[in-house]
Amino acid sequence: MLRRMGAEFLGTFLLVFGGCGSALISAAFPHLGIGFAGVALAFGLTVLTMIYAVGYISGGHFNPAVTLGFWASGRFSAKDILPYIITQVVAAIAAAGVLYVVASGRPGFVVGGFASNGFGSLSPGHYSLLACMVGEIVCTFFFLTVILGVTSPSGQSAFAGVAIGLTLTLIHLIMIPVDNTSVNPARSTGPALIAGGAYIGQLWMFWLAPIVGAVLAGLVYRLMHPKAQ
Repeated sequence: MLRRMGAEFLGTFLLVFGGCGSALISAAFPHLGIGFAGVALAFGLTVLTMIYAVGYISGGHFNPAVTLGFWASGRFSAKDILPYIITQVVAAIAAAGVLYVVASGRPGFVVGGFASNGFGSLSPGHYSLLACMVGEIVCTFFFLTVILGVTSPSGQSAFAGVAIGLTLTLIHLIMIPVDNTSVNPARSTGPALIAGGAYIGQLWMFWLAPIVGAVLAGLVYRLMHPKAQ
């Protein structure tokens, strides 16, 4: 179990540090041309690389919603849910803390939203709570559908990391203007604790919606792959 927790910690840490770091640091310099597409690719690359690096140890969840989606699909033990989620959240908080140390080294640095997720006035495009919630549920549902499919016994497991990373990139291309893209409660928690205030107040939605989408995907997987149980 210790090895598995270590793998989850490393994968989640890089996801938050690399993905949110690209938004906070690289995207802060418009002349570099990274933009939304660059940030989306950064999130996808972190997941892709860490799936191949440590995914064979822990399953490469790096996300409480993924853990719960695997459980709902019948492919993950209930007794391991809490250790996985605690590790993922601790890793996300640690990554956000390290990212703050790096980002705050720039003169005139202002914490602001710190790549946090938000709806309403905290949404990049001022999208409503309903819009953000529906987007998060739908995107997490399809994210888990891809993950469960490519990692199933009959799936293309050799290319699982590529498919999962590209799916996460696509999701970010859709959702960054809407709510900065979560589909991952741990990723949302780390930056929100640094940004504080209203971002923490809205954190509940970025736990609820991804979990709902992930569990629905797990249940649909059970229906579509009855022999996999």
